[in-house]
Amino acid sequence: MDTHDWLLFLHVLAAFALVGAEVMFTFLIFWLWRTDVPADIARVSGLSRIGSVLLGIGAMGTLIFGIILAFEADRYAIWDVWIIAALVLWALTLEVGRRAGAAYDAAGAEARRLVGEGRTEPSPELGAMFRSSNARTLHFTSVGLIAVLLLDMIFKPWA
Repeated sequence: MDTHDWLLFLHVLAAFALVGAEVMFTFLIFWLWRTDVPADIARVSGLSRIGSVLLGIGAMGTLIFGIILAFEADRYAIWDVWIIAALVLWALTLEVGRRAGAAYDAAGAEARRLVGEGRTEPSPELGAMFRSSNARTLHFTSVGLIAVLLLDMIFKPWA
């Protein structure tokens, strides 16, 4: 394997981490969709830290190795339309995902606060925070952006 193969491998591995984090967040959202019990939400939302680490590794890895690949590969240039589109989609995905994560993190923090106070009964307010249509819309928008980003990277339009 040459340098290009290693860079491509690391870039794709980072993309798997990024997509894996999104899949994990989606499963957590669906898992907690119907519960208002603070202990359940606090316990499962703690798993989101794993997703956040995966997301950070995936986001930085795809960016760093992708940019290096664009300069290293003779057939591509950093100013190719599909690469610029990928960079824009990458930035949009992270910003939309950050906003969704902030909403879900607030619900998780509230659940941990309620558990810390010893409140174990279902909390409709907590459930409403977790099922926020704004947070859900932001999350699924980030999932859609990642799908478009993957399509851009696979098919390389305008290459």
